[in-house]
Amino acid sequence: MDIRPPDDRLHGRMQGHRLRPRQQDLLDTLLPRLRFPLDRATDPAQAFARPPASLGIEIGFGGGEHAHALITADPAFGLIACEVFEPGLCSMLSRLMPDEAEPSLPPNLLLWDDDARILLRALAPGCLDHVFLMFPDPWPKSRHAKRRFVHPAQVPLVARVLQPGGTWRVATDDPTYQAWVRDVMAMQQLFDAPPPAQARPAGWPPTRYEAKAIRAGRSPLYWTFTRNATAILE
Repeated sequence: MDIRPPDDRLHGRMQGHRLRPRQQDLLDTLLPRLRFPLDRATDPAQAFARPPASLGIEIGFGGGEHAHALITADPAFGLIACEVFEPGLCSMLSRLMPDEAEPSLPPNLLLWDDDARILLRALAPGCLDHVFLMFPDPWPKSRHAKRRFVHPAQVPLVARVLQPGGTWRVATDDPTYQAWVRDVMAMQQLFDAPPPAQARPAGWPPTRYEAKAIRAGRSPLYWTFTRNATAILE
């Protein structure tokens, strides 16, 4: 296993096809109203219109269906949803503003449209209750392993922002990534790491990537890692 620290470059696409005028308008006008202010990272709950009872972060929200389901199911739960791919951001913003009418912005959602690691490094220790990593880019080639978000050098980064007993949910359908997650989490002591579920657990909203994987005959795995209360970060 390549355990060299990942470099700080952000890999993967930020842009897809040329944006339609409405998509560009959403990025220009609506995204700034929802963007998480980095200067509030030391007390992130206070950045929300209504401070949430519990707080989480989703790393790479894709089309936004998982993030939107979370905030809709529990108005007292605050979520910082991270995504750098512009079409994904537009998909989420379109959910919040389906027509030209004035949007009703959810008070428990903020967005981060830059590298999630920047935000994780800035957040106060133990400020989060949950971290979500749903069907991340698997980077299946061995030489690209250091680009995977689940990585020995980044497990402490996630552990630092979670309070003891906080959870980190990870789901993937890629067999290479599944084996990688098992190996990485077997090497660490910051999280309790039981075997994954083979069916999506109750309370986990579905995603389009999960549906696509199942249609293609792939079998997702679902991990819940719990921040070990006795483990000490170096």
